[in-house]
Amino acid sequence: MTARLSDIAAQAGVSEATVSRVLNGKPGVAGATRESVLAALDVLGYERPVRLRQRSAGLVGLITPELDNPIFPALAQVIGQALTRQGYTPVLATQTPGGSTEDELTDMLVERGVAGIIFVSGLHADTTADMTRYDQLRGKGVPYVLLNGFSPKVQAPFVSPDDRAAMRLAVTHLAALGHTRIGLAVGPKRFVPVLRKIEGFQQGMAERLGLSPEESEALIQHSLYTLEGGQAAAGALISRGCTAVVCASDMMALGAIRAARQQGLDVPRDVSVVGFDDSPLIAFTDPPLTTIRQPVQAMGQAAVRALLEEVGGTPAPHSEFVFMPELVVRGSTASAPPPVRA
Repeated sequence: MTARLSDIAAQAGVSEATVSRVLNGKPGVAGATRESVLAALDVLGYERPVRLRQRSAGLVGLITPELDNPIFPALAQVIGQALTRQGYTPVLATQTPGGSTEDELTDMLVERGVAGIIFVSGLHADTTADMTRYDQLRGKGVPYVLLNGFSPKVQAPFVSPDDRAAMRLAVTHLAALGHTRIGLAVGPKRFVPVLRKIEGFQQGMAERLGLSPEESEALIQHSLYTLEGGQAAAGALISRGCTAVVCASDMMALGAIRAARQQGLDVPRDVSVVGFDDSPLIAFTDPPLTTIRQPVQAMGQAAVRALLEEVGGTPAPHSEFVFMPELVVRGSTASAPPPVRA
């Protein structure tokens, strides 16, 4: 312990006697000095004595649809870290096929006395879902914030990426490479992010290629947000003559690459593919994926700030905080192939 005391004292810039008083919880130490000693403990990797550890300010629930898509663990990590820094303990609740529903997970979290809940890509994003469930949650005095998918029927803060701008970025990039037959592979049409991506895609196709909404509608394929869903959607779009496919998730984009290869085509020489999310490890695929990066760090931190304001009694406005995505160009896009001569 003597060696530890000297290490901690040197790191904090105080005497060993001061360190001893702090560790034993004795009075007579200035608050700033006490914090310096505790910080030195953290820096040197020593555990704080139990009585000196920060008590949890409460539990905060985080409900995600699944963890197979790497973007959800990435968001969960950012949100969890931001909550922990504020003294809260995150509780991750994940929906699984055939498992607990969002409503069941919400009830479980409420029973455990959570201070608030953050919903990621939940039923609030489904235009066919009953939104009164969120009013009932509000009636129980549980504040919440919703990520990805806005509903004017829900009185709460929302945090979203700009899906329309994301699709315009993708179309602009591909049109600049000479592609004129650009397809869009997206999820089911009832979801708000899907509807917004379609709007952005059609705007981009009109601005860059002069296509009417009806003409670009023929280049949109709905499927599931999975590798297999992307493979099926891209296969259909390639068969319609698309030389480029914009996908609504990186997982779908990996499926699109597989679909192209199954048809004997090379990515990006014959078909260019753009993903959405820029989830971890996606830069190391074959080829490295060109994608639209969601501002995960900024969105996660904004969600936590908005929730803790509500928890603290300062309700955040019923509005949507929209974050601008970024195009990340890698190896899955290239110039359009020359037209095939008859």
